[in-house]
Amino acid sequence: MEKTDERYGAYIAILKEELIPAMGCTEPIALAYAAAKARAVLGCLPDRVLVEASGSIIKNVKSVIVPNTNHLKGIPAAATAGIIAGDPNRELEVIASVSEEERNEMRNFLDNVEIKVEHVDFDHVFDLIVTEWKGDSCAKVRITDYHTNIVLIEKDGKVIFKKEMETSEAGEVRTDRSLLDMEHIYDFANSVDIRDVEEILDRQIQYNTAICEEGLLGDYGSNIGSVLLKTYGHDIKVRARAKAAAGSDARMNGCELPVIINSGSGNQGITASIPVIEYAKDLSCGKEKLYRALVISNLTAIHQKTGIGTLSAFCGAVSAGAGAGAGIAYLIDGSLEAIDHTVVNALAIVSGIVCDGAKASCAAKIASSVDAGILGFQMYRNGQEFSGGDGIVVKGIENTIRNIARLGKEGMKETNKEIISMMVDN
Repeated sequence: MEKTDERYGAYIAILKEELIPAMGCTEPIALAYAAAKARAVLGCLPDRVLVEASGSIIKNVKSVIVPNTNHLKGIPAAATAGIIAGDPNRELEVIASVSEEERNEMRNFLDNVEIKVEHVDFDHVFDLIVTEWKGDSCAKVRITDYHTNIVLIEKDGKVIFKKEMETSEAGEVRTDRSLLDMEHIYDFANSVDIRDVEEILDRQIQYNTAICEEGLLGDYGSNIGSVLLKTYGHDIKVRARAKAAAGSDARMNGCELPVIINSGSGNQGITASIPVIEYAKDLSCGKEKLYRALVISNLTAIHQKTGIGTLSAFCGAVSAGAGAGAGIAYLIDGSLEAIDHTVVNALAIVSGIVCDGAKASCAAKIASSVDAGILGFQMYRNGQEFSGGDGIVVKGIENTIRNIARLGKEGMKETNKEIISMMVDN
């Protein structure tokens, strides 16, 4: 692919837009970001707070620990963290720097300030509105469709900022994800000037490796990574799963290290990168081949998630695990045929995993999804495949990816509602 090709520039832009740092689970952090922004607009600490959130936001904030809060959980905690200690200029690293005094102030704020939470449905799966009052003065901030997409800012009923279309924070239209397809992703990965992606991918390698290593060293969540290693040994197929799972357990359970996300999710960022990094080390592939494999893994995951949407009842680790499988296939085999078969096989294996919010069991789902990616490639190596007509698998990888998108976005709408109902009612 030539640098003059429209897709070349688009794929670089997509990687820059998607592979960004975040501290903690991205839904509570998006809420903290909105709360910090509202507090900045209000100009003082509020004495009353209202959080209006779509069901999928409630689902993903309910059970996860908010970092830098002394292990507080839930929507009020996320909003409080943003209000007390948030720096809105840092977006998804909004609460990356918090003092002990601010941690103590959070507890006091939660105990003494009314924070009301309401479930709203304005036909956006990802939707949250934070309104803060101080006496008769109020400030409102709304984020819709993706984690940093502020679409409305109001002060005392007057609109300060508003936008109707999905755009980036810089005000530019987001890069067209419909330009992604597996053939061109493969072409781009093989031809990209490494200097164009080196900085983005070095940061992903550094951040995600650090939190995964911390996950294995510490005691986080259900310690899925440690369980895998103790049970099955240290073979590369186990290490790839274990290290990714450990990173998820750490970030779901209060680890105060950032990750580089993919498709709006830290778990997906870890899943799409760490297994590929581990395989590259095991194979002594060298940095350049690792970069190209990470390009394939990341863009393959983004390609799948584009049709599904930011949040769904379809577990995002499935798409990222298939992406990791594609990256591993590139490292070992190098052919487009191997990558395509790996992705289809992986999706056929684990496309039934549901998302019931962010919490410790995400780590186990990641382990299963990475295992499916590895198995999908091993099937190809042994001349085996799931063919068109096997369930939702159809002839042609792009057709199968479209089916998965349809399943995740349309087919699981009612499933998502039922999951949210179960979580809210219990």
